[in-house]
Amino acid sequence: MTTSNTNEAHSGAVDADVRAELTRLRDSIDNIDAAVVHMLAERFKCTQRVGHLKAAHQLPAADPTREAQQINRLRGLAESAKLDPAFAEKLLNFIIAEVIRHHERIADDTLNGTAGTAGTAGTASTAADAGE
Repeated sequence: MTTSNTNEAHSGAVDADVRAELTRLRDSIDNIDAAVVHMLAERFKCTQRVGHLKAAHQLPAADPTREAQQINRLRGLAESAKLDPAFAEKLLNFIIAEVIRHHERIADDTLNGTAGTAGTAGTASTAADAGE
């Protein structure tokens, strides 16, 4: 029996209440995923504005002190939320790296006179702003 055949055989044996609960839980997961995406988009809109402000005033893209504070803060939040702090730190580090990449692009565009070309929500940040 293949995996799909096994799954089909098992799904026929699954009680309708179990299937309904799975559907309800998956719908909630889908809603949460949508909210996470929208929150990240809002966050990057803010870090984009910070990136433009820093570029306009020739401020450095990275702020290691701010990054360390944000990582410690997020680890504490994760612990109180019963989420693995190491996972939360990895997630923030990924976001910080993306923010740095976007802020560097904004700074380059500003320096080259092409400011505004990096204006999408996901193209907007510095390491320092990853926590902002």
